[in-house]
Formats: sequence, C-alpha cells, structure tokens
Amino acid sequence: MIALVECKPFAAGGNRWCYVDPADSARCIKVRRPDFSIEDRRRSKGFPKNLKPLSSFDDNLDEFKVMVSLQSHYDDHVFAHISRCYGFVDTDMGTGLCSELIRDSGGEVSVSLKQYLWERGYDEDCRRAVNALCEHWLRYRVPSRDLILHNVVVQRDMNGASGSQIQRLVVIDGVGSAGIVPGHLMPVFMQLKKAQRKVANIHQRIDDLLSDKAQGKGPGMHGFLFHSGQE
Repeated sequence: MIALVECKPFAAGGNRWCYVDPADSARCIKVRRPDFSIEDRRRSKGFPKNLKPLSSFDDNLDEFKVMVSLQSHYDDHVFAHISRCYGFVDTDMGTGLCSELIRDSGGEVSVSLKQYLWERGYDEDCRRAVNALCEHWLRYRVPSRDLILHNVVVQRDMNGASGSQIQRLVVIDGVGSAGIVPGHLMPVFMQLKKAQRKVANIHQRIDDLLSDKAQGKGPGMHGFLFHSGQE
C-alpha cells in the first residue's frame, strides 16, 4: 500500500487531490478528496442525476475507462498532448489512479495553462502552443469535455535552447465523451464538429480569463500548484 496521508498534494481539483507517486517521480496518483465522498457528490446533484449509480460519480473509474478506450481505438501519437494512465493503485487514502506526471525540463511539475496565463499573459510562445494543441484535437477528433484551462498543463524547456520555452501543452483531465455513444463510434462529421466546438471553447476560456484579470477579478480556486514536486 502506498502511503500518501503524510504527503502534501501538489494540486487539487473539484473532486480529487493529486500527489507525486512516492516510488516514481514521473507519475502522479489521483485520489478522492477525503472531505467529499462519492456519496456526497451524488447528493449534491439535482434530480434526475442523483438517481445515477455511485460508480457514475467516480472520477478515477471514469478516467480509467476513457484511457483504455483511447489506447484501443486511437494510435499512440494521440498521447502527444494527453497524459498517459497506468491504472489503479492501493493507497492509505483509498484507491488511486496512477497517471503520467508532466514535468518541465528542470524537474518542476508543469503549471496549468490557467496559471501560466495568469502569471505570464498570452505571449506568442503560448499562442503557438495553444494552436498546436487545437490542431492536434481536430486532427484526431479527440472526444472530450470542454478543455478547461486548469486541466491543461504547460510543459516547458527551461533551457530555452530551441528559442521557445514551451515544448507542448498536455491535457490531464476531461478527455472522453459525456454522451451515451462513445466518440469513436460517432460519424466522422459529428466527431469533427464536436472537436471544433471544444477548440472554439478553449479560445473563449482564454479570453474570459484574461478579461477577468484585466478587470481585477480573482482567478478562482483551482489551477495553481501547491508546490513544485521536488520536495
């Protein structure tokens, strides 16, 4: 069993905390927030969503199924902009999902696109990286929910040898179709149309975040690292 209770998470989402795997610094472990159980999550939903089985509210199980589907129905290059999944592990905080931990060349855990934009703005390097991610999304017609800015991380080459610090953007959560029909089974034109909506949405989210900052609003609760993952 992997001990996480005494460790500090490096990031948190609405339902899960993210820890560096104590046995492998290139992997992270996602576990449910101890203060927000699956039962709590179901109770927080309105009718008729609160009638769904508990398993449908398990983010780790949902993510694992999506990753298995991606591995089965897409070529390996789809993971050029999506973090890989390595399956379930037992921890002292319950069952965790082990995933690829994206780090910069200097070893620090890569910051989210939200944190990058908030701290550095939408520079040309970042624009190129966003466009590359969007092109990838359209080329593969990746089934996904909205590309939320705190679910995309910015992997950087801190040496800057290539003249561009950003190596790639990587989606770490939110992949997979929310509908009943799996994305890969939809007609191609529908897959493309959905991917186009997600691409348009991430551009809108970037504009909205920058507008909020310009107006002096706060960045919200999620999307900023607690530590660099090198402790």
